[in-house]
Amino acid sequence: MEYIIGLTVAAAVALFAILVGLARERSFYATVLIVVGHYYVLFAAMGASSRTLVTEIVVAAIFLLAAVLGFKRNLWLVVAALIGHGIFDFFHHLFIDNPGVPRWWPGFCLAFDVVFGGLLALRLIRHPRLSAGAPLV
Repeated sequence: MEYIIGLTVAAAVALFAILVGLARERSFYATVLIVVGHYYVLFAAMGASSRTLVTEIVVAAIFLLAAVLGFKRNLWLVVAALIGHGIFDFFHHLFIDNPGVPRWWPGFCLAFDVVFGGLLALRLIRHPRLSAGAPLV
């Protein structure tokens, strides 16, 4: 169920952003990446040790860096980081023990990240000049 909800929310967010004009700005997609990259920090702050919190901050910083570089240089990096984060969600528990993470979160976030990254990829394929700095239309 969490996969269906993640897919639905990703599609709804992307459609809403296009309809109201948020998706015209390159910063929108990078900002979404920053937000999804930091949820594990929130979960660690709610229910894990200081060591786990620091580990989650380091991981989130990697996605923050990818968001900034993608925004500044090429949105394909944001696509790769969103999809990469979704895949990371699936394996997160194998690398980091974070008891604050809800049981359903990895599936939801995997679906959201991969679908949202895929929808951005489709926009970039349809409008190749958009990936490296032109305004999104």
